[in-house]
Amino acid sequence: MQDVLAAVGPRLRELRRRRGITLAHLAERTGISESTLSRLESGGRKPTLELLLPLAHAHGVPLDELVGAPQTGDPRVHLKPVTRGGMTYVPLTRRPGGLHAHKLVIAPSAGEPEPRTHEGYEWVYVLNGRLRLHLGGNVLVMTPGEVAEFDTHLPHWLGPADDQPVELLVIFGKQGERAHLRARPS
Repeated sequence: MQDVLAAVGPRLRELRRRRGITLAHLAERTGISESTLSRLESGGRKPTLELLLPLAHAHGVPLDELVGAPQTGDPRVHLKPVTRGGMTYVPLTRRPGGLHAHKLVIAPSAGEPEPRTHEGYEWVYVLNGRLRLHLGGNVLVMTPGEVAEFDTHLPHWLGPADDQPVELLVIFGKQGERAHLRARPS
């Protein structure tokens, strides 16, 4: 346990420097004094949950990334799929806030589409199968490699276009963030 705690300071310093953030700026964002942040990074102060939670939030990383959970010998990431309403969501991002990516598998259903609205912005990429997308008053059938992006305030519904499941990559921004695409190298 002592080794795990001793590694937190250098990890915090590296994360802050890699992102080009000063101690003063981090102090403003977290409400933790510069001297406390400096002592945490140098190992002069033990990390506590009360200090690590605002730091994880400020850096946009999960708490276990700051603590560096001990290696078990298995480097694979074990994603936890969630299934509800004939859809299986596999989270591909683990950070709080901002854009979230999911792999989504939608099973064929006999039910009628019920378009819904909610906060956010969505980007959908068809991986496999045929997607039927109801968006506003339009119905689109999309095939692998096709992309759609839309404001989720528009009534929308996603489902298979036939009797086969459809697999999607979905990037969703709860506060309306959009995926930024770069068309050519800078």
